Amino acid sequence: TPKDTMRRVVRQSKFRHVFGQAVKNDQCYDDIRVSRVTWDSSFCAVNPRFVAIIIEASGGGAFLVLPLHKTGRIDKSYPTVCGHTGPVLDIDWCPHNDQVIASGSEDCTVMVWQIPENGLTLSLTEPVVILEGHSKRVGIVAWHPTARNVLLSAGCDNAIIIWNVGTGEALINLDDMHSDMIYNVSWNRNGSLICTASKDKKVRVIDPRKQEIIAEKEKAHEGARPMRAIFLADGNVFTTGFSRMSERQLALWNPKTMEEPIALHEMDTSNGVLLPFYDPDTSIIYLCGKGDSSIRYFEITDESPYVHYLNTFSSKEPQRGMGYMPKRGLDVNKCEIARFFKLHERKCEPIIMTVPRKSDLFQDDLYPDTAGPEAALEAEEWFEGRNADPILISLKHGYIPGKNRDLKVVKKNILDSKPTANKKCDLISVPKKTADMAGVQNEAKLDEILKEIKSIKDTICNQDERISKLEQQMAKIAA
Repeated sequence: TPKDTMRRVVRQSKFRHVFGQAVKNDQCYDDIRVSRVTWDSSFCAVNPRFVAIIIEASGGGAFLVLPLHKTGRIDKSYPTVCGHTGPVLDIDWCPHNDQVIASGSEDCTVMVWQIPENGLTLSLTEPVVILEGHSKRVGIVAWHPTARNVLLSAGCDNAIIIWNVGTGEALINLDDMHSDMIYNVSWNRNGSLICTASKDKKVRVIDPRKQEIIAEKEKAHEGARPMRAIFLADGNVFTTGFSRMSERQLALWNPKTMEEPIALHEMDTSNGVLLPFYDPDTSIIYLCGKGDSSIRYFEITDESPYVHYLNTFSSKEPQRGMGYMPKRGLDVNKCEIARFFKLHERKCEPIIMTVPRKSDLFQDDLYPDTAGPEAALEAEEWFEGRNADPILISLKHGYIPGKNRDLKVVKKNILDSKPTANKKCDLISVPKKTADMAGVQNEAKLDEILKEIKSIKDTICNQDERISKLEQQMAKIAA
């Protein structure tokens, strides 16, 4: 009927009037030297306790970890996490422990850090574990969504390694699937699959434990600039990229039939890479272009055109990077459905997205049960082939962060372990007796080297502090 067609013109959605607002100045984190590395990661990671930001660091790589409430000007001498010997390229908070964060660096290593409950009082130079296995810089780190202590890293050696952080071991090494640089990697909702976007213009869906490519699409976007691919909760894949005419595009794919996209939209001709942030609870995707000064958001539904433009949050300043708060860190009393942490050159500015409602009651349609901090599987269970969905929690009374157990890493003695079938490298078998002797000597040597490295690191940190003090004094004199 004509009435029906009329009604279909403007689609009904409770998210059409999402209202974005930057917080007041005193609620920002100020005087931060945001990293200038040319790398397309978001440079910022947040959770209900902390905001972490990759910063410029002399002689190595560092990032800040600030308790959320520590707003205002951040002192130059504020402690940093500074154990890497090259710039930090990506950071990711562990979804099952708000005090554990992983970092990937140009120094070819991944480090996992334990942050004290109330934040840092001294600079942190000692990670809980160093994961070594990449031969080139590591630009991507991503925790498994449902299994404890499982971490993925991807490097410019075109390899993806999946680690058991609890033992410090690389258990899966996918080093022959990508012929060119990996732009991003995304886990699906239960962590049984990953999807990747690569410089060879292919989007791949991979079963990491079987080490198989399940689906791939050549030229998902024809343009030469970087793409992104993320999994949605229903198993479809959402991509951003560029057309042959350098227009920015977004597309939706079903991995079972990758020939044609479910939907493909052209957006504009900006050249910043579009970073997608996805909320599985509301099926909203927020697109933050690097160098843009806006956040566009879309609702994904199973009705044509499938990707529905909702609105744009615009501001004056371009963004250098962006952090995205998990759902359990939002203020449900204010009907907040997303919070972004926008990086400028010298500051980090929270942006709050709300759905205006008249009622003060808990809006359960905005807050279905969401992924909580409890891991559904142990690392070993996942590596053995088990899958589990996230364990959900209600946000009805808000989320109160609980106590986190410290991350314990029990390194296995490599000489004792039998080579697993999963590993592509063969360990050279050494006769047992000599191995034990050599092992003891090696341990002693290693301890010595580690002590030396620690003292060198401490010296560097002290020198850093001295230099910055001198710089301040010089600045005062110059002024």
